[in-house]
Amino acid sequence: MKHIPAQTLTMKPAPEAHFTGQVWMERQAEGVLRVTFTPGARTAWHTHPQGQTLIVLSGVGRVQKRGEAALTMTAGDVVQIDAGEEHWHGAASDSLMQHLAINAGETVWLAKVTDAEYGG
Repeated sequence: MKHIPAQTLTMKPAPEAHFTGQVWMERQAEGVLRVTFTPGARTAWHTHPQGQTLIVLSGVGRVQKRGEAALTMTAGDVVQIDAGEEHWHGAASDSLMQHLAINAGETVWLAKVTDAEYGG
């Protein structure tokens, strides 16, 4: 058993190369990140070779699979992303959003999401 006191966890800015807007990440455990997005902030397009699960903790967000319409996600929602599925996720334009991102393995980063893609 390992106990990690909350006060020892630190939020760090997400890398600008893979995110648009202000985003903070806090590692909770191996393969588990708590990510906070300011309004309109989002990831770049990316994939996870072993899939990903998002659990929305607060706020309103958006998630989109390549080739499909963006979906709205709210606190309590769970989004399961299949292995290799191109997608992005982030906050709605008028809301903060925080989620847990659970994934094994490395993220494969692709192009940033354009304003037109985000707004569509």
